Amino acid sequence: MAYAEHLISAADGTALYARDYAADRTGRVPVVCLPGLTRNSRDFETIAPRLAETRRVLAFDFRGRGRSGRADPASYRPDQEVADTLHVLDRLGIGRFAIIGTSRGGIAAMVMAARALPRMAGVLFNDIGPRIETAGLLRIRSYLGADPQFTGWDDAVAALKSSNPGFATLSDAEWQAFARRVYRAADGGVRADYDPALSLNFPSVADIEAGKVPELWGLFDLMADVPSLVLRGEHSDLLSAGIVARMHEHHRRLASVVVRDRGHVPFLDEPESRAAIAQWLAAVDAG
Repeated sequence: MAYAEHLISAADGTALYARDYAADRTGRVPVVCLPGLTRNSRDFETIAPRLAETRRVLAFDFRGRGRSGRADPASYRPDQEVADTLHVLDRLGIGRFAIIGTSRGGIAAMVMAARALPRMAGVLFNDIGPRIETAGLLRIRSYLGADPQFTGWDDAVAALKSSNPGFATLSDAEWQAFARRVYRAADGGVRADYDPALSLNFPSVADIEAGKVPELWGLFDLMADVPSLVLRGEHSDLLSAGIVARMHEHHRRLASVVVRDRGHVPFLDEPESRAAIAQWLAAVDAG
């Protein structure tokens, strides 16, 4: 499906990019797709065209990722990403919306609850919760900040397999498609599609191992009446079954689904993901 493209300047002048699927759709609640830490709007190619058959869908590149501009590394924070997102939505005239938040995008959704809760019609947490498991954080820390340059897509796929465990059943074609959502062609080769300086605002190994990573239960509690869904990859090292159980204790309108044969994060096009998303959007539209 075709999409419009927006490039809007943030308050500090940073260019913010968003894909806009079905901008002429009205009636149903629009969906705003927020990507993971090193991901971008292409991550939602698996789901945005299908959702756009019935509603407007926007997929964002946070600053420092994809086609958005690179900025002062000190601004690579969830609160700034929330400010940027709301700025773009205001410029596009979008008032109330539902969020699909993949990993970092789900953290941004929790931060947004403190600032714009009345505008949030629903939240989908894609393999993320108020507490993040140490093993997953250490895995991300192990590659974040590198600036890999690959000679071709096969080398990029090999690197992706190494840094993304839990996807053993993917076909070669699925790995290739995955790589093209994460990396970009550049300088005759393939490179990561994010600013390596993202690592400067990510917890250190010492802080992760010491348990000095903030938990966001207070923000999550603000959303207890917002129709919500959490998808957990069966082999996820970021979101445990125990954390999902605790999320249910805090949230009156939360559904949860385990996505088979997936690590961190599910692609959103799996049969169980599609069925759960359809039910979640029905609740969102019902209000």
